[in-house]
Amino acid sequence: MVLSRYENQITLLSDYLEEFPETDEPVWILGRQHHLKADKSKLLLDISARLWFTYRRKFSPIGGTGPSSDAGWGCMLRCGQMMLAQALICRHLGRDWQWEKHKKQPEEYHRILRCFLDRKDCCYSIHQMAQMGVGEGKSIGEWFGPNTVAQVLKKLALFDEWNSLAVYVSMDNTVVIEDIKKMCWCPPQSSSAAHGSTHLHRSALGRNKNTVGFCAGWKPLLLIIPLRLGINHINPVYIDAFKECFKMPQSLGALGGKPNNAYYFIGFLGNELIYLDPHTTQSFVDSEENGTVDDQSFHCQQAPHRMKIMNLDPSVALGFFCKEECDFDNWCSLVQKEILKQQSLRMFELVQKHPPHWPPFIPPTKPEVTTTGAELIESTDKLFELEEEFEILSV
Repeated sequence: MVLSRYENQITLLSDYLEEFPETDEPVWILGRQHHLKADKSKLLLDISARLWFTYRRKFSPIGGTGPSSDAGWGCMLRCGQMMLAQALICRHLGRDWQWEKHKKQPEEYHRILRCFLDRKDCCYSIHQMAQMGVGEGKSIGEWFGPNTVAQVLKKLALFDEWNSLAVYVSMDNTVVIEDIKKMCWCPPQSSSAAHGSTHLHRSALGRNKNTVGFCAGWKPLLLIIPLRLGINHINPVYIDAFKECFKMPQSLGALGGKPNNAYYFIGFLGNELIYLDPHTTQSFVDSEENGTVDDQSFHCQQAPHRMKIMNLDPSVALGFFCKEECDFDNWCSLVQKEILKQQSLRMFELVQKHPPHWPPFIPPTKPEVTTTGAELIESTDKLFELEEEFEILSV
């Protein structure tokens, strides 16, 4: 028993002290290149600035009677939170924003953090994601895959007026330029439109009201591309293209890992992927009365984990953020140059026009929904599934 405890301490210490090797090869982190010999400290600062979401315990039970910890099942949800949080950082603070311990941060930073706190009234909380997953066929407490978490984020974003993201999740390994531009170029809307919401989201909306209001123009794009890069193992033919995605300035990394073990991949060194690991259980943290959040546990302040790219499960989801239309146009050019140069077994396809054999593309909108007691009248596109587990929040 004593020996086992001692070995665990040694393992934790070695993880904490894990260092990058001395090499001339560059390290790529979410579109930024670092050279280990010249600026290792700058690299570690860049990594620690990413928001790190892990298992939590002692939050209010999901659905009122469900689990009060996501340990053992919420890792992919946490990775989805990390990818989305990186998009929001880029949207409000910029890719080059840096976090420093005990340094006063802008209000936008704390507001981003509050979106992800483990409360039923926070728009991207573990509560909202788990309950929205029911509509994707996942019971609360069941493990998500990359595509499921992408679909959940797409639905929840419809209720997030402050960040006002357009979330596009590709189908059949195909990204359609025409559909994305149709979705991101939004006409003026009344800010009072679609005020009725499901009981699942009402209080979350209250905490995340848009202070800017709806406006015409390009909606910042969160692009998620779920992929299957092999059958049981990743096909080596995809490795170079996969790594190339981390070099793009629009990169939000990738969701993936091993069976039932999800990681948030943020870059690579050689043939090793660099990732943030959500498999640490921490206590629930709430916001202070002034709206700030004690953020020490939301940043990984140690050398990140690495794994051989060939050990990656072939089911992944790539993420990209395009704040302006020119960012998306640039991304399309990079994809044409670096991804589509492969004549066979391309990682994904980028096409200009909506495929004629597909159903018509209709940009998703927040559904007009009213509630009466326990009743939920759903929108015609059946965006949400009626589930008894959903709690009914008082108005």
